[in-house]
Amino acid sequence: MSHSILWSLVLAIHLTGMAAWVGGMVYAVFVLRPSLSLLDATQRASVHLQTLGRFFRIVWHTMPMVLVTGWLMILHEGGFAVVSWQVNAMQLLGLAMAGLFARIYFGPYQKARRAIRPQPATFDSIRSLVLVNITLGVLTILAAAMARGL
Repeated sequence: MSHSILWSLVLAIHLTGMAAWVGGMVYAVFVLRPSLSLLDATQRASVHLQTLGRFFRIVWHTMPMVLVTGWLMILHEGGFAVVSWQVNAMQLLGLAMAGLFARIYFGPYQKARRAIRPQPATFDSIRSLVLVNITLGVLTILAAAMARGL
């Protein structure tokens, strides 16, 4: 396999992971959550937990893959000392997204999973944190666009 093909594959894995992570969050907040209002409270909580559980399993695999492929590309470009501020911004934002995801997963999501009847306020907390993570994801995408230039 040629050297350029290998690095193109690393970039493709990185971009696919970010698309799944950010796109999944956008879907959860702007498509799934409003649609759940059509269900009764018990069904709503059940579907919400099932959906979040599946999505969070994807993120647990995607998040490390995105971080590792990002760091591999930084090393390939000459290391952390020589990359542009945009790449450093992407790295910082990606780490912030990972930390916030861990906060969501180990905080309100676990609270909802353990509850006999999860409260709507718990899902509202998850939604609020996911909205922050969507914002961080969009800022990461903007930093990536600025890093590549024209």
